[in-house]
Amino acid sequence: MNKIKKLLLISALSVTALSTNAHAADTYTLDPTHTNITWQVNHLGFSNPNGKFTNTQGTLVLDEAKPENSSVKVTITPGSSLSGVEKLDEHMKSDSFFDVVKFPTATFESTKVEVTGKDTAKVTGNLNLHGVTKPVVLDVKLNKIGEHPMTKAKTAGFSATTTIKRSDFGMNYGIPAVSDEVKLTIESEANAATHTALEKAEKAAEKPAPNNLAK
Repeated sequence: MNKIKKLLLISALSVTALSTNAHAADTYTLDPTHTNITWQVNHLGFSNPNGKFTNTQGTLVLDEAKPENSSVKVTITPGSSLSGVEKLDEHMKSDSFFDVVKFPTATFESTKVEVTGKDTAKVTGNLNLHGVTKPVVLDVKLNKIGEHPMTKAKTAGFSATTTIKRSDFGMNYGIPAVSDEVKLTIESEANAATHTALEKAEKAAEKPAPNNLAK
C-alpha cells in the first residue's frame, strides 16, 4: 500500500513539474546580425537623417502564457553608430554627443510590460545613456514566434518604436538646428537555446577537468 502511495505521489509531482515547465518563461538571446536600432533626427526642418547602432547585445525572458511577466535587458555600443557620413560618425563619438571614451555603453532594462493587444505591448524601462538614466516606454509588436527554418531554434521577432529627447541625457549640442527629439526604431530577432546546444553544454560540463598536475 505504501508503495502505491509513493508511486502516486511521484506521478503527481511529475505531472506538476511538467505542467510548470510547459508554462515557464523562455530565455532568448538577441541575434546581433538581425537586431537593428535606428535613430532619426530632423535637420533644420529640411530632412530627417538617420543612422543605426551596429553593436547591440541582450537577453529576453519571454513568458508566452503571461506576457506581462516578460523582461528584456539590452546593451548598446553608441560608438558603433553608422550614418553613412564618416565625419558625422566621428563627431557623434566626441563629447559633443555620445562621448564614447567616457560612456562606452548604453543600457536598457525593462521594469514593466503592459499588454495592449493580441501581439502588442508597452514596455517601460530605464535607459542609461551618456551617464544619465531616464524612464522610456517602447511600443512593441510581436511579429512572430516559431522554429527558425535554418537554425531550428525557437525564435521570436519584434518591432518597437519610441521617441526620446537627447537633452534629457545631457546631449544639447546643435539644438534646435538638429532636433532635440530622436525617434528610435527597433527591429530584432531573438533565439532560444536549442536542445542540441543544451545537450552539448551539459556534455561539456560532465567532462573531467584536465589534470595538469599529472604531468
